[in-house]
Amino acid sequence: MKFASTDTYIAPQDLAVAVNAAITLERPLLVKGEPGTGKTELARQVAHSMGLPMIEWNIKSTTRAQQGLYEYDAVSRLRDSQLGDPRVEDVSHYIKKGKLWQAFEADEKVVLLIDEIDKADIEFPNDLLQELDKMEFHVYETGETVRAKHRPVIIITSNNEKELPDAFLRRCFFHYIRFPDMDVMRQIVEVHFPKLKDRLLTTALTQFFEIRDTQGLKKKPSTSEVLDWLKLLLAEDLSPEDLARDGANALPKLHGALLKNEQDVALFERLAFLDRKGHR
Repeated sequence: MKFASTDTYIAPQDLAVAVNAAITLERPLLVKGEPGTGKTELARQVAHSMGLPMIEWNIKSTTRAQQGLYEYDAVSRLRDSQLGDPRVEDVSHYIKKGKLWQAFEADEKVVLLIDEIDKADIEFPNDLLQELDKMEFHVYETGETVRAKHRPVIIITSNNEKELPDAFLRRCFFHYIRFPDMDVMRQIVEVHFPKLKDRLLTTALTQFFEIRDTQGLKKKPSTSEVLDWLKLLLAEDLSPEDLARDGANALPKLHGALLKNEQDVALFERLAFLDRKGHR
């Protein structure tokens, strides 16, 4: 099974090579890149392309590695024992299977997404080393060992909010998703908006990349945000001429889809002011 671009996802050649290399090596694929470059969507498209079910584990700052294996509800068992519930004799009634357990016991190969691993505590990746390496873990409450029936395709995403441990990195195949250039971005847009007129697309993307290249911008607009912006342009039936910016109005039309904080809005307003001042 080989991964390639799908009807709804454009995968650059280097990304497709990375996915297939990780599958061949049977190692987790660690994908980094700025937010909005399609890291999470990549896992969904790999599952779709290869016809595999997908299990998604969304990581938060409070997530613990143990939760990916299982959680033992000792409080409920104690309460039930006080109430004389016969279920307390079987401890398995109080064990909640985590995402890794679900992936390991699946009857067919699955894609397991561990999304935004860098949100968790720094020890989180280290706490999963043995489980991801050996594809098994021990359940102390029942004495059983859970082994993967089929080694899952594991895709791990990171927004680079914190450094990951070297020991964890050694066990992964790494790929950084570079921001698409103009040609690749056109392909991505054409997948989502096949009827978009070429002049409007060229004008919009030229303006989008000019905005991204503006010095002092705190948050550069991403791929997902330019798609939202184009959807609004189509909904408002704007023409290429409507997108024109001048010194009096440096902000792009419907800029709320592209600029996501007041500092960046103020930056473009300041640029407009300086431009007007320079033309006096």
